[in-house]
Amino acid sequence: MTSVDQETPADQAGFESAWTIADQIPGWLTRAQGAMLWQAVRRLGPAAHIVEIGSHQGRSTVVLGRAAQAIGARVTAIDPFVEGRLFGGASTRDRFEANLVRAGVTDTVTLLAEYSTKARPKWTGGAVDLTYIDGKHDYWTFADDLRWAEFMAPDAEVLVHDCFSSVGVTSGVALKVLPSRRYSYVDRAGSLARFRVTRPAAADRVRLVKQLPWFTRNVGLKVLLRLRLRPVARAFGHDSPYDPY
Repeated sequence: MTSVDQETPADQAGFESAWTIADQIPGWLTRAQGAMLWQAVRRLGPAAHIVEIGSHQGRSTVVLGRAAQAIGARVTAIDPFVEGRLFGGASTRDRFEANLVRAGVTDTVTLLAEYSTKARPKWTGGAVDLTYIDGKHDYWTFADDLRWAEFMAPDAEVLVHDCFSSVGVTSGVALKVLPSRRYSYVDRAGSLARFRVTRPAAADRVRLVKQLPWFTRNVGLKVLLRLRLRPVARAFGHDSPYDPY
């Protein structure tokens, strides 16, 4: 098992190769967040099963798939590929599948074209060793997606994108994770937060609460961007036309 602080040169080269491909795919996953996903997979053992909720065009899927391929693990990518301007439907799925081919991970990644909330109750895929949640960002869907932990062993990791950035996701963390005896906050790379399926200590809850001011800042930045007040957003340290991810 490889720890975050003990990556070998081969691990680093593997990530660089994966990120070179992933970074050409549209999406909001940053390099640091890609590295966090990579490291989370590399901590797993052979035959591990990773579930990704929300794949879009495959930016994160390529990172997960390449990391899983390196250790003999597998990935189930869950995305309904809904039609519409924001999601793209069939055309997005076509790009997703083409990106998997280009990354050479079609033998490692299996697509489950379904809503995560519908896939979970009828799941027959066995134990899940790592869950990455980047699906629909409303409170109710995220709260349901957390229930994938029912298939996970103690100390397994759940990674959540747009945490402390999305109102719906952060509300779910505040109401479902913070008071829970099931999830412990570990750390984050930007808005990608890492949790462990284990009973939290008081210090874990305190570290989670300390992230909330950063969430408040991000919401404020989003409001400023919607109002086209980029100079004001820049004064708060956000020099980008895009939302903080």
